[in-house]
Amino acid sequence: MELSRRNILTGLAAATALEAQKKTWKPKFGILGNYSEENLTFAKAEGFNSMGLWARAQTSLDPATANDALLEKVKDSLARNGLYLSVVGSTVNHIDSDLAARARTNESFRKVIEIAGKLGAPYVGTGSGAMLGKSLDENVAEMVRVYTEQYFPTCQKYGVRILWEPYPGSPNVATGPIGFEALFKAFGNSPYVGLQYDPSHLVWQMMDPIQTARDFVDKIFDVHLKDTEVFTRVLRRCGINPLDKTKWWRYRIPGLGQMDWPAFFTVLQDAGYAGAMNIEHEDAVYGDPQRGDIFHEGYKVGFRMGYRYLRQYIPV
Repeated sequence: MELSRRNILTGLAAATALEAQKKTWKPKFGILGNYSEENLTFAKAEGFNSMGLWARAQTSLDPATANDALLEKVKDSLARNGLYLSVVGSTVNHIDSDLAARARTNESFRKVIEIAGKLGAPYVGTGSGAMLGKSLDENVAEMVRVYTEQYFPTCQKYGVRILWEPYPGSPNVATGPIGFEALFKAFGNSPYVGLQYDPSHLVWQMMDPIQTARDFVDKIFDVHLKDTEVFTRVLRRCGINPLDKTKWWRYRIPGLGQMDWPAFFTVLQDAGYAGAMNIEHEDAVYGDPQRGDIFHEGYKVGFRMGYRYLRQYIPV
């Protein structure tokens, strides 16, 4: 009987330890920006351990000009600074109704996937794309066809997954639960698609970022840390589509908007999320949103403010 009881207690302890291990929350914590030696050095100096890089036209990682020599330089810089490259970003319209423009975009985005693969990044962040004037079903069907033909072979070659960000300001149907459901149903269990979750976009769309994260947490592979401040007094007067284009919301550094960060991080922690979470700095209070390849001093202050606030929730 004693042996049996001991076995039971041992088994319970092992199960508890296993469950604790599953729940261990060790996300990577970083920032988003264009590549430069200065930006990577800054990220390391400020205590970040992750980086997301943009691969956009007229930046240092422009897919039209980035070559293997540059990519080796970037890899070396990331390694020297001890930074994990979580994602390479490129927001384009993958299913443009203009077929010539679509062909150019598809070719360029394949290069972005290649860049990510050669740099060792597991993900490429983007929007889903959209054909304006078409139904949701028509859009999704075209995405499945185009992604399968144009992107998935390159994803397979380089071990890269395409992640959709819920940004409603560009051709994109992956802006919230309805779009997510339609896309994941159509793509099935494809290993080449997922979510780059940015809760700030759901806040200003008047959606629930916490419940949405809970519902789709198994599809979240990368996270943008950005807040949204809603000017309630203005909103109540002008509504969400003001005739005079009155600004009733703005992006902020995490902690300076309406986002419930403890609740959001609880969802991720409960799920054992171990991916990267990078501050996406679009807070104009700290200077114009960064468009050059080197962070200016005012812009750096925003990252520092975000770090101070978020460190109370994120173990580094």
